[in-house]
Amino acid sequence: MLMQEKISVSLDQFFDHLRYEKEASPHTVTNYSVDLAQFAEFLEVQGIESPAEVDGKTIRSWLREMMGYGYAKTSAARKLSSVRSWFAFLFDRGLISSDPAKGIRGPKLPSRLPRALSREDAFRLVDAGQQGEDPLRDTAVLELLYGCGLRIAELASLRWQDVDLDERMVRVLGKGSKERIVPFGTCALKALGNWRDSGEGSSGFVFPGRRGGAITVRTVHRIVRRAALKAGVANVTPHVLRHSFATHLLEGGASLRVLQELLGHESLLTTQHYLAVGADHLRKSYEMAHPRAKGDNGDVQGNDDSVCPQE
Repeated sequence: MLMQEKISVSLDQFFDHLRYEKEASPHTVTNYSVDLAQFAEFLEVQGIESPAEVDGKTIRSWLREMMGYGYAKTSAARKLSSVRSWFAFLFDRGLISSDPAKGIRGPKLPSRLPRALSREDAFRLVDAGQQGEDPLRDTAVLELLYGCGLRIAELASLRWQDVDLDERMVRVLGKGSKERIVPFGTCALKALGNWRDSGEGSSGFVFPGRRGGAITVRTVHRIVRRAALKAGVANVTPHVLRHSFATHLLEGGASLRVLQELLGHESLLTTQHYLAVGADHLRKSYEMAHPRAKGDNGDVQGNDDSVCPQE
């Protein structure tokens, strides 16, 4: 019976679903496989051989064990998300009669807003690429991460056929194989041109790896980390540069719709998360633009009765 599929078989089905139907990146599939392998080990210890035998009590017990081992709440929440996705897949395919993970609450996480660098720090960090182990490559990598807001996997898989230096546009294959066009500026154009003209970046991939394929995610992280160290900016990742790209565009007057397109977000709600980052900028923009935020003379007058005559 399908209902009694072994755990290993159902996991393989789920991973195939991620690879071939969802077209998830290898990095994403690896994260899922690590999380679910850990959950499968727990089930084996419990004597559970099939997903159909798992109930909510089992999952809650696993969560308690993880927290007891000292996992951070964020790690536990991510692992629970992987388990939820697996069971949702099995339920949708009719491989289990009910979803035991539905309604299971993970550890409460503090509300964390995306972190963005100041413009000065971002500029200093990108400029520090010129002091990297491969200055032309590192500068081009940093210019694209900050200048285009690319995800790390998008940058790593970028090919020259997707780059139009004349129009200063790059075609990006994002999550779910969704294509978008992102412009880039003069600094990125110069960095890309210098990198291509050096001959090292003239293969199919814009940033080739040592073995002929694409540059690895680990190498991109190292480039960013070393540049941050040179620039004296702490705790910077490629994703921080993506947030900085979005925040600085928002502060420069870009609309959320434009940001959504540039970032490749499927939902505008995801993009709205960047609003909180630029809250101070938005408040100032509101006070400058909205008539009910001003007094008669155009100055911000929160208590001006001539504008707000309420009793």
